[in-house]
Amino acid sequence: MKKNYKIDVDCANCAQKMEDAANKTDGVKNAVVNFMTLKMQVEFDDGANAKEIMPRVLEACKKIEPDCEIYF
Repeated sequence: MKKNYKIDVDCANCAQKMEDAANKTDGVKNAVVNFMTLKMQVEFDDGANAKEIMPRVLEACKKIEPDCEIYF
């Protein structure tokens, strides 16, 4: 399952760090951050619950970039 999320991030480097953090989160198969459109596409593992995983993705991203936001 793939879902798109609106994000708020200040620079392309930080967006790349958010992508890396999201990809390391359990339950995420693949995450891609597009800084130009301020969107994150997340593909979840089979049977994963996006509503349970996305708060963990946000937490991982905020450790790297405290000012970032993911709207889900």
